[in-house]
Amino acid sequence: MTDNDFEETMADAGESGKGVSSERANRFYDRIRKNIRTYLDGKNVAVEKTGEFLLLVPDIFILLWRLANDARVNGKSKVLLGSSIAYFIFPFDIIPEGFLGPIGFMDDLVFAVYVLNRIIGETDIATVREHWSGSQDILDTIQKVLGAADQLVGSDFLKKVGKMMGK
Repeated sequence: MTDNDFEETMADAGESGKGVSSERANRFYDRIRKNIRTYLDGKNVAVEKTGEFLLLVPDIFILLWRLANDARVNGKSKVLLGSSIAYFIFPFDIIPEGFLGPIGFMDDLVFAVYVLNRIIGETDIATVREHWSGSQDILDTIQKVLGAADQLVGSDFLKKVGKMMGK
């Protein structure tokens, strides 16, 4: 992520009290996709599996944004969606994109998928599928990311995260 990307990300975060507009969400989506594609084009086959997950990042982000703006999604779920959107937008998180480039989106992806997994019980899956831009079914995608995260950090850690989110 370049200094310009960082500045645009901070600008996209908006001023205090303002939400993320459709235009800002789409610009952020496009910027993430471009950065990930550029990153992956410069790598070899060794990042193939990571690349598969990184390419989900923009689609997951825009899904969060679309669901947060859908009147059919309840307020409690919108709070969770908003927290996940904020985690994407703000550059200061567990694995910062500013230091590690697109690989830094992996923690954002895992957090977002946990949020999606949490809200699916309270949101009609047809609504979620309606907003999904990815090529695979969203439920399969969520399970795939959760499975990979479970292998990477262990199920005990993931259970604690689930409890923190009220699941």
